[in-house]
Amino acid sequence: MRTVIFRVMAPYLTSLMFLFSLFVLLRGHNEPGGGFAGGLIAASAIAVYGMAVGVDTVRRALHFHPIGYAGFGLIIAVLAGCASIFAGFPFMTGLWWFPNALGGAPISTALFFDVGVYLVVVGSISSIALSLEERYVD
Repeated sequence: MRTVIFRVMAPYLTSLMFLFSLFVLLRGHNEPGGGFAGGLIAASAIAVYGMAVGVDTVRRALHFHPIGYAGFGLIIAVLAGCASIFAGFPFMTGLWWFPNALGGAPISTALFFDVGVYLVVVGSISSIALSLEERYVD
């Protein structure tokens, strides 16, 4: 499966897949599903790269075990959901912040929740995919 063409094209393909996953994540932060769909695309990119260069290379590139990313994402998602409780609103109520540093572009707690979901999906699916590749791909 690791042909020369596949090994050469995999970095370009995975870069495009990661870029598209970030687009889906940010586009959907006001709509449901941006974090989950973007996470699936990013986990697919990690799996493709693992098939091209090997699981050991991907594990070194990730710097952490994929489950660590999932745990960190879960913490971010829970904190984003609880932020409204600390502000005196019901759980998972969207709060907005209008920073002047970004030209006044509003940021919502929904964006942080979607980033958390993105990391949970990337971490868990990547862990599964890399374990399967380690076992069944030469």
